[in-house]
Amino acid sequence: MNISGSGPNWESSGSFLAIAASLASNSAVRTGTIDGRPGIYREYDMTDSGTREPSETPPPLWLALVLAAMAGGMGWGIRGQYGHETGAMIAGLLVGLVLVFLFCPRRTSLGAARAVALVAVGISFGGSMTYGQTVGLTHDGPLIGNWEALRWGLLGLFIKGGIWIAFAGALLGMGLSGRRYRPTEMLCLFVSLVVLLFVGVFLINEPFDPANRELPRFYFSDDWYFEPDNPDVQPRRERWGGLLVALLGLTIYLGWIKKDRLARNLAFSGFLAGGLGFPLGQCVQAYRRWNPEIFTTGFFADFDPYMNWWNFMEIGFGAVLGAGLALGLWLNRGLIAQRAIDERPDLAPGVEWVLIVLHAMALVVWSFLSVRPLDWFADLALTMGIVPIFGIVGGRLWPYFLALPLLALPIAGKTLRQMSYKTSEIPVSIGWIFLVLVPMALVVVVALRFLSRAQRGQDGGAFSRGALIFTTWFYFSINFVFFELPWPWSVPTFRTPSAWILVVCALGLTLGAVLYDRRSAASSRRDRSRG
Repeated sequence: MNISGSGPNWESSGSFLAIAASLASNSAVRTGTIDGRPGIYREYDMTDSGTREPSETPPPLWLALVLAAMAGGMGWGIRGQYGHETGAMIAGLLVGLVLVFLFCPRRTSLGAARAVALVAVGISFGGSMTYGQTVGLTHDGPLIGNWEALRWGLLGLFIKGGIWIAFAGALLGMGLSGRRYRPTEMLCLFVSLVVLLFVGVFLINEPFDPANRELPRFYFSDDWYFEPDNPDVQPRRERWGGLLVALLGLTIYLGWIKKDRLARNLAFSGFLAGGLGFPLGQCVQAYRRWNPEIFTTGFFADFDPYMNWWNFMEIGFGAVLGAGLALGLWLNRGLIAQRAIDERPDLAPGVEWVLIVLHAMALVVWSFLSVRPLDWFADLALTMGIVPIFGIVGGRLWPYFLALPLLALPIAGKTLRQMSYKTSEIPVSIGWIFLVLVPMALVVVVALRFLSRAQRGQDGGAFSRGALIFTTWFYFSINFVFFELPWPWSVPTFRTPSAWILVVCALGLTLGAVLYDRRSAASSRRDRSRG
């Protein structure tokens, strides 16, 4: 390819949109020719340590939006069964795999796995925020018809949802921008963010003294302002202010100190995606609560008893956050480093294995036991990300093990607890074999297989395609068991509609992964343009 004009690296645009895009990406726009054709091109700042190349033909925007929405909707819909931090990582994993598959097929397998693992960890942090009562402000029985409570609740969901997904966007950008992040750098950064977390809680989420009815000025859970005569009001301690200050600190570090424009821009995209997704998803559930006569008479009367409106809210939130991150990445696609940077691991394999085992033990204790010092430490959320991020950016094993066995471990255990200990549907011994031991053995083998293929030169496209298909059906299947197997020939339950929405998402993700080949599509488009 022959590119004429000044500047070392260019992205062809051929339209006025290149000028507008350059303003958002801080890149220069000039005129020149590419392969003998005149056009407008974007010149990239080469201060990044990654390798910038002429941008490949991007995936169709509609495809990115649809697949990412399916991944987010499915992942967040499954998350509802498994809890805050660890459950949210399923959505981060699936959305990350979709975006890497579509936008970074020529990345190395290790580079792709690092990006996916980072977004999975990033999306876990928001799980430490309480939001059940925030949702309640929009639809609890005593507040139906209270428009002030509805507006305040939706504002709270906007802020909390935005913070939640902004962390995911920032870490996704860190994984794809081409900047090299070192383990010690990440260790110092996240220790600093934990300090900022405490500062933010002190500044925004205090005072908190329910006994004397003293609550923060900006408080988005249930309180006596909206229900002054309700003796059952039990305010919850909020932490969103601390996470907001930590997020601002992270964004400043990425944008002003590290000059990682992709991570900075995706943090803003993630905030908008989460900020819109949470209230939009909840609006469906709130509408049902505010207008029961529509759903209990006429056409909807036969379906309403089987509708899990809370899970519909979660699926809607996930779909919007997935599509929002996809749109943000598509708009900033010129900042993605297509080729790998220096990926030589900083950590010895022995150190990685020790850290993996210790983190797995901490996950088990935190998820299934109660040890007060660990609970206090882990519930800060950012603290549980320090060791994984340290390992992901510096190791070769960590990206694969975080994305596969470590993420699956608490999910398998919670499924066993639900099916064997709570519903008694499955004997404990059988549950241990088929819900924990066999799934965990399978996911460890798959992780080691991907690691072996990476060492033989597998690219990011092949990794993300295979991992997306495997994890889609792995989490669909384990959640289907959690749903108590709502087969189409079984008596419908309130799980059935959600289960079949997830079927559609799983099939769509599988078809997308199998049928779409960005490299072949790009070659075909180039051939047609030259013909």
